[in-house]
Amino acid sequence: MTDRLPPFPPEQWDARQREAADEVIRGPRGALASPFVPLLRSPEVMTHAQRMGEYLRYRSAVGLRLSELAILVTARHWSQQVEWAIHAPIALQVGIAQQTIDAIAEGRAPQAMPPDDSLVYEFCRELHQNQGIADATWSAVVARFGERGAVDLLAIAGYYTFLSMVMNGARTAAPSSATAPLKSLTGMNEG
Repeated sequence: MTDRLPPFPPEQWDARQREAADEVIRGPRGALASPFVPLLRSPEVMTHAQRMGEYLRYRSAVGLRLSELAILVTARHWSQQVEWAIHAPIALQVGIAQQTIDAIAEGRAPQAMPPDDSLVYEFCRELHQNQGIADATWSAVVARFGERGAVDLLAIAGYYTFLSMVMNGARTAAPSSATAPLKSLTGMNEG
């Protein structure tokens, strides 16, 4: 598959693209990471997206570890190779069990997770698969993380869905990773 919106040299960036790229590079990411390469074609969208992503990834109400779990559930739902290659190793580093990561990669429900992990997994799974969240799941998330936590989880799922759609549509190449690529569960985004 050919990358439809591949990287292009900084000397070809216009002033708005340079400003948007510099903001990403100066932030906690430290580089113009894969998701922002196709988005650089629309610097205003990229600027707004990266600001939201910076909050959701680094400062959400559910914390880094559970944010990473929510990102993995979303990446798996979309068979998004870039997000999986980036976030599966991070999830492992921040304490998500390898067996949980493997189960998500295979499209199976993980077993024997800590209660917070189970709650976040179920919330995100229901949202993606059912396009909604059961009352019991919603109530449990609000009881544990508050309404801000529930909104942040919705936003993480939505933000990484947005990035997945951009990169799946643009056919953004996944970076090298110690993590095996996701196998498609549907065959829809292999061509």
